[in-house]
Amino acid sequence: MRPQEVVPVRPTAALTPLVALALAASALTACGGGSGSDPDTVKISFKQSTDNSIKVMDTYLADIKKQFEKAHPGKKVELVPIKAPDSEYYTKLQQMLRSPKTAPDLVYEDTFLINSDITSGYLKPLDPYLAKWPDWDKFIDTAKTAAKGEDGKTYGVPDGTDTRGLWFDKDIFKKAGLPADWQPKTWNDILTAARTIKRKAPDTIPLNIYTGKPVGEAATMQTFEMLLYGTNDGTTDPLYDKSGKKWIAGGQGFKDALSFVETVYKEKLGPDVSDALDPNVMTRVRGEWLPQGKLGIALDGSWLPQDWLPGSGHEWPEWSEELGLAAMPTQNGQAPGKVSMSGGWTWSIPAKAGNPDLAFEFITTMQTKANAQKWYVANSGIAVREDVAKDPAYATAQPGTEFFTDLVANTHYRPAYPAYPKVSVAIQEAMEGVTTGDTSVDEAASGYTDALKDATDNQVVER
Repeated sequence: MRPQEVVPVRPTAALTPLVALALAASALTACGGGSGSDPDTVKISFKQSTDNSIKVMDTYLADIKKQFEKAHPGKKVELVPIKAPDSEYYTKLQQMLRSPKTAPDLVYEDTFLINSDITSGYLKPLDPYLAKWPDWDKFIDTAKTAAKGEDGKTYGVPDGTDTRGLWFDKDIFKKAGLPADWQPKTWNDILTAARTIKRKAPDTIPLNIYTGKPVGEAATMQTFEMLLYGTNDGTTDPLYDKSGKKWIAGGQGFKDALSFVETVYKEKLGPDVSDALDPNVMTRVRGEWLPQGKLGIALDGSWLPQDWLPGSGHEWPEWSEELGLAAMPTQNGQAPGKVSMSGGWTWSIPAKAGNPDLAFEFITTMQTKANAQKWYVANSGIAVREDVAKDPAYATAQPGTEFFTDLVANTHYRPAYPAYPKVSVAIQEAMEGVTTGDTSVDEAASGYTDALKDATDNQVVER
């Protein structure tokens, strides 16, 4: 392939002054035949739900497309959905990003993979744009950090974050004689409640925690890290030593988290192992088990209500009356008492995008205060713009919003460095081993440490 030609950019009349200034600051790369072969069309790739009835993202982007095209006469937006489970979406996206012939102008990036894509050279730093965009100052610092590379540059604009906690069925709790205002203080409180449900409501699943490789990052983040980050006092990262820049071997906290997973499946407090290792189990939790009153407790995310809103195809207006919410406690109730994990997604511009200027302009359209707030509500997301978070209309827009927003004070972000995807897979393998009973906790922890060394070029420390 011939070297790409660097050409000066002439901002069109359709662009705002802030984008024109950003473009004037640095020349952009153009490559014919790619996503930018039509200078008047911006191509947007995003993850489309595998559930045909879930149209939250599609509906939102269709609205932004109308706004954008109206405000930019002569410019067009082409939406390029990728309908696939998370793991397949990541693979497809990376394949698209490798070539200027297939790279879109704007992509939806999960924060846990963004550093891997940055290291691979797939994404463009956005700092020249952000420096001229006043609204960037309204984003919370932790969300900004999630989109930063190890080089200190920013490669994405977050569209919200999320937190995690315990959802529980009030009717099942009533049958089991458990309190409607249940707030567990320790891991043992959760297991005790699950055992009680198993005895007194045997036709239900007492507790769901995601596990194993088939569900991917959901197992790592929504289960294992929710446990692991509750094994200490919250002041140090139990997965990665930032000062030494090394990953932490499978020590006692790691084993304790695995033991919890082992107990759930060994005592049959969770779904059947075959169901737990079904890649579609997440869809079953929110689309079947919870709405149909088949699940007592679910360790899950703040976004679940998006599936139950009017027009979703799975409308469940009574969910806020039938489900209770509780914070995930630390292992033994030690300070800070509760724990959450946060992630989220960002909008990023591929390094080989043909129309990066239009792409950033589309981002700014999505991220006005009004549009951002509309997305947080529609997606059951947590605001990352301070002005939205302080708006009473946001806090009261949906039941549960205030609860999950309050968890931000006790939340943690994954150490999403380039090696993290491989580390995550190693955690999933360890979880799967104790879930099926094929390996003991000690064996799984030892296997994790070996895999960790391979994944990180032996950048591992014992703790």
